[in-house]
Amino acid sequence: MSEAINIELIYALPARQQLIALKVPAGTSVRQAIELSGLLDKHPEIDLTKNKVGIFAKLTKLDAVLRDHDRIEIYRPLLADPKEIRKQRAAAGKVMKKGAGDAETV
Repeated sequence: MSEAINIELIYALPARQQLIALKVPAGTSVRQAIELSGLLDKHPEIDLTKNKVGIFAKLTKLDAVLRDHDRIEIYRPLLADPKEIRKQRAAAGKVMKKGAGDAETV
């Protein structure tokens, strides 16, 4: 019998996360583990040609071979560019500061 390894898969949604613990044969790839987990059936929005995946927050390829106790993470696409959001917040802060001294105190 082939040696088995323990892994975890995680897929986080805005309101909850799906965590699955699996025992898979040694030599299993990231793609194979995701398919074995059943996550693709439960979450049809996951598209492995578009969604990025990682192991412990480090991007990896679908054909990477897993090691014992690896945690596969399936990432959702970003809704907004973080750099653009920071620029918008900075611009809004400048506008607010300009008018901050105009308020009357009672």
